[in-house]
Amino acid sequence: MEKPKIIFNISSALFSLVPNAIWAVRDGVLEWNDSEVTRPSDAEIDAEVKRLQAEYDAQAYARNRAAEYPSIEELTIALYDEDDKAAIIAKRAAVKKKYPKPSE
Repeated sequence: MEKPKIIFNISSALFSLVPNAIWAVRDGVLEWNDSEVTRPSDAEIDAEVKRLQAEYDAQAYARNRAAEYPSIEELTIALYDEDDKAAIIAKRAAVKKKYPKPSE
């Protein structure tokens, strides 16, 4: 079963852009309650939502790999058994092939 995709929103963007600011989002409307921190523009907030989503999406391969890599227990056993070590190396190679790192 595939994990649900994380979707970033105005709150995500504000936590990233102005982590110490005082604000609230009610019914989709931003209420800015901080006189000491400048409110980001709607364009800045939208751009940050897109940036956060793109950054998250770009790491999908890493999350998929982590879910299928050998467990810590398997790795520990492989430290003492050459056959297990070869199996671990093969399993990791198969996972990397299944979820290749995107070229930059």
